Amino acid sequence: MGGKAIGLSGKDGNLIQARKLRRTRRDPESNIEKIVDLGFVGEPTHINPEIIDLFEGSEFIPVIAPIGLGPSGETFNINADTVAGAVAGALGASRLFLLTDVPGVKDKDGQVISDLTVSKARALMGDSTITGGMIPKVETCLEAVNQGVGGAVILDGRVPHALLLEIFTDGGAGTLIHGD
Repeated sequence: MGGKAIGLSGKDGNLIQARKLRRTRRDPESNIEKIVDLGFVGEPTHINPEIIDLFEGSEFIPVIAPIGLGPSGETFNINADTVAGAVAGALGASRLFLLTDVPGVKDKDGQVISDLTVSKARALMGDSTITGGMIPKVETCLEAVNQGVGGAVILDGRVPHALLLEIFTDGGAGTLIHGD
């Protein structure tokens, strides 16, 4: 469509600094928490916005591979949504769009919730309305809003013109998560 993309790894120019992701699992029989080793899976600790700023005003669109650099030079694979949220926060974005294969966050009746505050989203995670693969997406949105992003939207990227529908219609096309 005429765009010019340039691929970047999060390791390029120290764009994404990361640390090993730590997760625990509670043993159902003993009720003891155990650390789960996820290998070289990480989470971002710092985004260097200067690297992305280099492309402002250019014809190039940076496409960032979600790979981060650890404190000892290790390479960490990071969830792409998590990186997108961290980049949006570091850039002071007004909006983060997470395109996925579902129409947005759904209530217990399966209906899309078009608007959520941070506190309501947390409550829906707490009462198990938000489950499975939607949890990391919502957590990414919450973290982005916490970092100063004006709002984060989860919407179905398979829908033609989903971004335009989200931006230019009153009801939007997905779930908008914003501050209280």
